[in-house]
Formats: sequence, C-alpha cells, structure tokens
Amino acid sequence: MKRTGIQGNVLPVMFGFMMMALVDVVGLTSNYVRAEFGMSDTIANLLSSACYIWFLVFSIPTGLAMNRYGRKKLVITSLLVSVAALALPVAFRGSLFPVLVAFCLMGIANTIMMTSLNPLVRDIVPADKLAGTLTLGQFFKSLASMGAPLLMPLVAASFMGWRGIFAVFAVIAAVGAVWLWLSPVPNVIPSRRRELEGDGGGAAESGSGKSIGVAFLSVFKLLADKKILLFFLAIVALVGVDIGVNVTFPRLLMEKCGMTLDAAAEHLSAYFVGKTIAALVGALLLMRLSADRFFVASSLLAAAGLTGMLFFTDGTVLTICVVVFGAGFSNLFTIIFSKALNHLPQRANEVSALMVAGFAGTAVVVPVLGMLTDRCGTQIAAIALLLAVWLYIVLTPLGWKQSKH
Repeated sequence: MKRTGIQGNVLPVMFGFMMMALVDVVGLTSNYVRAEFGMSDTIANLLSSACYIWFLVFSIPTGLAMNRYGRKKLVITSLLVSVAALALPVAFRGSLFPVLVAFCLMGIANTIMMTSLNPLVRDIVPADKLAGTLTLGQFFKSLASMGAPLLMPLVAASFMGWRGIFAVFAVIAAVGAVWLWLSPVPNVIPSRRRELEGDGGGAAESGSGKSIGVAFLSVFKLLADKKILLFFLAIVALVGVDIGVNVTFPRLLMEKCGMTLDAAAEHLSAYFVGKTIAALVGALLLMRLSADRFFVASSLLAAAGLTGMLFFTDGTVLTICVVVFGAGFSNLFTIIFSKALNHLPQRANEVSALMVAGFAGTAVVVPVLGMLTDRCGTQIAAIALLLAVWLYIVLTPLGWKQSKH
C-alpha cells in the first residue's frame, strides 16, 4: 500500500493519543472520589478498576469492527463515547453512580481507541518508523496526562469542583472527533488494504464474518506464539505498574511527607513531566537507534526510580524518583506494541486487540495494591509489589533476542 503523505495525517492522529490520557485521569480522580465519599484504599482502587475490565471485554469486538468499518471510524467512535462519558459526572454532581458509569464508559472508549489507533498509525507510516511514531503519540498522551494534575487544583476551586477536569477533556474529545473526521487520514478496511498491498495473508485479517466467540478464540490462540505471549505479559505488567504508580504515588507523599491531596496531586504532575520529555526524546532516538538497547536502558532507569520511592522519605527526592521512573517507563509500551505488530503484520488487528486486552490485567493489579496497603497499613507495601512486577519487564528482552524485525 502506498502510504499517504504524513503532513496532513499525523497531527489529527496524534490528537487521538491525547485522549488515551483518560486512564491517567481516572487514576487521579479516584483519589478525589475516595476523599469525597470516604472510601478505603481497597474500594477506591476497585472503582479505578471499573475502567480497565472493559479492555478484556471490548478489545476483540473492536478488532472485528475494524475489519468491517475501518480503523479511522472506530477512532472517531471512541472520541464520541468519551464525550458522553465525560459529561456524566459534570451533569450529575454529588452522586457516586454517574462517576462509576463514567469510569466504565471511559474504559470502553479507551479500549476502542487503543485497539484501533495503533494499527491506524501503521497505515500512514513505514514499518521501520512505527516505534518512533507511536512514541511520538505517547508524547502527546503525556502532555495531556501532565496537564491534568496541574489543572486539577484550578478546576477543583471552580464551581464544578474536581469534576471540572472531565469538562476540559470533553471539549478536547469533541474537537478531536471533528478534526479527525475532516482529515485526509485513510479509513483502511482489511479487504481494501489487501487489494492495494497484494497481501497474501488476507484470510488472517478477514474476521468480520466471525462470531464473537470464534473471534475471541482466534485472537487468544495467538498466545501460542511464544513471542506474542511474551509481549502480552509485558503489556499486562507495564500497564499495571503505570496505573499503580499513578494511584499510589500521591498517597505515598501524603503518608511519608504529610502532604494534602491537592499538593500530592501537583507533585504527581512531575511523573508526567518525566514521561513527556522522555517520549519526545525517545521519538527522535528510536528513529535512529536500536529499540532493543533502548528498552534495556529505559527499564533499568525505571527500576532505579521505583527503588528510590521505596526507601527515600524526602518529598523532593521522592518527586525526583517518580520523574526518573516516568522517564524510563515512557517508551517501553510503544516498543513492545510495535514489536508485536511487526512480528505478525498480516494479523495487525488481532494482535492489537490482544495487546489491548492485556490492559485488563490492571483490573487485578490495582485492587491487589489497595488490599495490600489496607492490610499492611502503608503505601510502601504497594511500591514493593510494583517493583517486584517490574523485574519481569527488565528481563523481557531476553525472550526476543532471536527475533528480527
């Protein structure tokens, strides 16, 4: 397939990445929900997990829908669902139920977005530029994630309270949907793509006629491929640790340094500063350097940051530690995702659906963190568990040494 010029395509697609920050907004606002409704860590973390369970439920149906309707249309659908979700807590204030429904809809919207947006990027950039371009997308996501904690004290002081952050993202989602709809980004459907590319692997992507049950089985059979299994487990670990840090770090500052929730939320923005800067640097470096070596260095850097959070007690030093972790973490997801897509390019929709299904692992990790901290009475226990999970990420490259992309 001849890929269209990226000048008119990249910006609206990158705009879609900004809406992936909703998963970080859920982690941030869960602390405000916890404070407003007097929840324990366990219940508050279960509330956060309401966003992530949908990654397992909707990722594979989204893969089927891409085969029938195209990737661009699914991304636009995600943006519209996001608008509806974000409007609920603003319209129905003072009640927990609309917030719970909103978290669920945000999870569904993000599932559709993450499943369809990464293959959409593959339609407009060459394979050797995929990791770098996806990392550029993470830069845009990090900008939105970084802005949320900075805006939170301002919107919390407004007449809308902390729910005002949802109104901000609702406007972003609405503008993004219109921009992408009017853009020249192609809406590639697999059958049409095969005609243009002469792809002999057509049968593998032609899932539009499958039942949902058969499609689930077909996608999860990909786990029989050892490298796909490796990438899938890495995604589960990555997302679990990311959201775990997002939820736990403000509480860690409150416990160790006696900060208020608003002050801790502002310090959390440093995490996204580290991710944002590293994503921009990574987008440039990954266009030129080995992704494997970059992954090893980044995973070790992130491990150092987590270790520091475990032992230090000074607020400034802890903030530096979360910046270091964010910088190390920032580019790992896109490297793994691009390796998975390039490993089985003829089944890109199904691979993308499977990788996004791995996000559902967060629905297990986050509640476990809450139960652990409630049982042990300290956030240090949660950080220790996150560090233990991170060791799998550090060791992941050992499993793909023989692969060539």
